[in-house]
Amino acid sequence: MDIHIGRRIAILGSIGCLAILLLVLFLWPSNKDFPNGSPGPRVDVSVPSGASGSQIARSLERLGVVQSATRFIDIELRDKRSQGISPGVHSVHTHLPSAAALNEMLDPTLVRGLIKIGEATTFQDVLKAIRASQSISYDYSPTHSFILPPYVPSKSLEGIIAPADYSFALGTKATAAIQSMIDTFAHQAASTGIESGYQKYSPYQILTIASMLQIEGDPLDYGKVARVIYNRLHIGMALQLNSTVQYAANLRGRISLSTNATRIDSPYNTYRYVGLPPTPISNPSSAAIRAALHPSEGDWLYFITVKPHDTRFTNSYSEFEAWVTLYNKNLRAGVFR
Repeated sequence: MDIHIGRRIAILGSIGCLAILLLVLFLWPSNKDFPNGSPGPRVDVSVPSGASGSQIARSLERLGVVQSATRFIDIELRDKRSQGISPGVHSVHTHLPSAAALNEMLDPTLVRGLIKIGEATTFQDVLKAIRASQSISYDYSPTHSFILPPYVPSKSLEGIIAPADYSFALGTKATAAIQSMIDTFAHQAASTGIESGYQKYSPYQILTIASMLQIEGDPLDYGKVARVIYNRLHIGMALQLNSTVQYAANLRGRISLSTNATRIDSPYNTYRYVGLPPTPISNPSSAAIRAALHPSEGDWLYFITVKPHDTRFTNSYSEFEAWVTLYNKNLRAGVFR
């Protein structure tokens, strides 16, 4: 072999090995990490909606939260929880090991502007929470058109906001946040089978019934309360539910109602009008929706909570009257406080 050719091959081989080494070093996860137990001051890490894991990692490295974005990505890929990093502004420590940084990014208490939408809240409660958020730009108008589940015939947004904890990236529009909440509801409600309805009742009527169950009973009693509602509807009896009157008269949270309140002229007054109210009256949980779809078996027409966590069911009006007496006695004694 020509000596010059041999040297050229040797040089090319060395260059090839060096290129492979550099490529391996570039692609291989870095072990660089800040030491444990010496966190620095907190910084705000903004996570836009739809941000990828690598985008989050680069932000953390740039802000000094982690020493190496590559190392953080390696930790992310090994931990399925990383998919739960929510959009929003996260207030986390700097100089953290990547594993500790991931834990802080997953901590909902460190997300500034977290919006908590509870079960039995109303759309007005949702708007109030959105207005109070530091992350959301309020642009809501009643005339705005949202994409609603196909079984929702009304433009009312009552009952179609999923109860959950939400966080949104800084500058998110209120209308975008509301649509995201509606989309979450549609996904969760679909898993209950609501789109099939129950007997002659439409999915929207099921949702309306679930919204009343959410307020009227404890979770263990949802199925029984649902059966009372269906039994009354079947015989054309007024539902006479305090929750609907409280909604109509803006008296939510009251334990009892006055006789005058039950006379209010509103389609939501189920003492005055037979049948279901025109829309849901609260944001129900998936458990309440399932109970409306799968009511308990029974002939009950009456129920009353005589004290906290003691709800009783009967088809006897005289027995119900006796329980009303017991309820009033407990109410005067302050049992419901």
